[in-house]
Amino acid sequence: MINRTFLMALCFLLMFSCLEDEQITPDENLPGNSINKIMPLGASRIEGARPEYESFRYELWKDLIDGNWDFDYIGTVNDESNYPIYSGRSFDADHEGRGGYTSSQILNGINSWLNQSGTPDIVLFSSPGGNDALEGLSYDSAIANINNIVDILQTKNPNVIILIEQMAPAHSSAMTSTLSNYLATLHNDVADIALNKTTTTSKVIAVDMYNGFNDSMLADDVHYNQTGAEFIASRYYNALINVLQE
Repeated sequence: MINRTFLMALCFLLMFSCLEDEQITPDENLPGNSINKIMPLGASRIEGARPEYESFRYELWKDLIDGNWDFDYIGTVNDESNYPIYSGRSFDADHEGRGGYTSSQILNGINSWLNQSGTPDIVLFSSPGGNDALEGLSYDSAIANINNIVDILQTKNPNVIILIEQMAPAHSSAMTSTLSNYLATLHNDVADIALNKTTTTSKVIAVDMYNGFNDSMLADDVHYNQTGAEFIASRYYNALINVLQE
C-alpha cells in the first residue's frame, strides 16, 4: 500500500509544477520602468477611432519596437480598439488624446492627467490649436494656451523633451482661406515656441507634419487613414531617434 503522506506530497508537487508553467501576462496599464516614458498628447488625431480613422500611435509603436528602443507610452486614456500583435507584443494603448478637445480644455486637464499618469520624459504634442481653428476660437488664446501647456510640462519635469507638431492640413476641400492662413501663421508660431521654450535641460522641437502630407492620407476631412498614420509616425520617429535615451 502506498504511504498516504507520500501521495499528498506528490499531489502538492504536481500542483506547484502546473502553477510554474502558467504564463502570467503583465498588466500593461501599470507604470513601467522604461527610461523613455512617452506621452502622446492632443485630441482625436491622438485618440483615433478604429476602424473609421487611425491614430499614428500604433505605427510609431511598431517603429520603436523595430528600432529596439526601451520605451513606454503613458496616459490616463486607454482605447479599446483592436490592434494586431506585433513582434510577439500587445499594443501599449495608453495615451492622452481626447476627441474634440481645444487648447483650453487640454490646458485645464493637463495637471490632473500628469498627476495620474506619472511624469513623461517625452511628450508628443499633436495638432496644437487644431480644434481651436475648426471652432473659430481666438488665435491669440490658442497660442497662450499652448505656451502655458509647455510651461506646465517643463515645471513637472525640467528635463522633458517636447515634440510639438506643425500640424498636417485638413482635406483640401475643407481648407478655406481662413483655415489656410491660420495654419500658416500657427506653423511659424510653433517654430518660435520651440525656439523660445527650449532651455538648457528641456528641448522643445517643432516637427513638420505639413510638407509632403496630402489628401490621400486622410480618412475624412481631418483624420488619418493608414497611409497618413504611417507618414506622421515616420516624422515622429525621425525626430525621436535623436533624443531617446539608450
